[in-house]
Amino acid sequence: MRQFKNILITGGAGFIGSNFIRTLLVKSGYTGRIINLDKLTYAGNAASLDDVAEAFPDQYVFVNGDICDRELVSSLFEKYKIDAVCHLAAESHVDRSIEGPEAFINTNIIGTFTLLDVARHAWGDDLEDKLFHHVSTDEVYGSLGETGFFFEDTPYDPRSPYSASKASSDHLVMAYFHTYGLPVTMTNCSNNYGPYQFPEKLIPVMIENMLDEKALPVYGDGRNIRDWLFVEDHNSAVWAVMQRGKLGETYNIGGENEWENIHLVNSLCEIVADEKGKDKDYYKKLITYIKDRPGHDRRYAINCDKLKSELGWKQSVTFDEGLKHTVKWYLENREWVDSIKSGEYRNWMDKNYVGR
Repeated sequence: MRQFKNILITGGAGFIGSNFIRTLLVKSGYTGRIINLDKLTYAGNAASLDDVAEAFPDQYVFVNGDICDRELVSSLFEKYKIDAVCHLAAESHVDRSIEGPEAFINTNIIGTFTLLDVARHAWGDDLEDKLFHHVSTDEVYGSLGETGFFFEDTPYDPRSPYSASKASSDHLVMAYFHTYGLPVTMTNCSNNYGPYQFPEKLIPVMIENMLDEKALPVYGDGRNIRDWLFVEDHNSAVWAVMQRGKLGETYNIGGENEWENIHLVNSLCEIVADEKGKDKDYYKKLITYIKDRPGHDRRYAINCDKLKSELGWKQSVTFDEGLKHTVKWYLENREWVDSIKSGEYRNWMDKNYVGR
């Protein structure tokens, strides 16, 4: 099992990153140091980890900066003796990538290159217990028909600027393994959901719109299918791969939880109605079908047998449990939500439907 003393986590103030840091320090008993590098774009919120910063002052360091800033990244490797990278920083919203793809090219491709190249030079030939772990998405595989699954060897077929930029970064990571011998692992995950998710993705935006009694916009016919993965299960898988995964290998992480968007929205309506003491169909009247977005993939479904058989990982939360927990979290953490819903977020939300 690999041991790490100083882990650089990029994008640690975002949804998955903040939950991952909490998983390591609060739940897994990790005793090393975590350096959280985050640019704090619209979806990043350092306050999501205020409790962690207070509880683990000797183990948690926050740095506000850009992964494309080579000088900064190099200084962090030198100052903190970085021996592992968990690369989560990314522009990740499909709708935004359609509206403005340049940011996705810069962050997801140039940023990944910068991190890889700095790690290569910083570590040199001293590669024992060093690791560059890259977190990617199932969207790089394209779209599935009514049957079948994405496997680790499924050919890439990205359909949006977002997924194309992630596919590019995946190829860079593996190129650095094969060309330079950089120790890497990679994971491709399905749709994450859970606490601290920025309210532009499907589940939190629907919850927020219900609470405001606003329209619940559903793309096309609502029959697009996604595989949903609770964020804590995702992070336990990432940590397992970082510690025990084979170098140069990709592991798919899925919830094995396929839901049509419209069925998911209906379930959320019933859960929120129950929490608010209303009739189970109360919020369903707000469902509004809108024009489908360009290049909207029909179905994603992940096969994660490799992860299960090699590393013994499995999901710990059912979708019903995860959804109820997520709704409760958003209802009970209004201060966090209200602090997010301001500035650029509100201006963009007022003009666009959002939701992966």
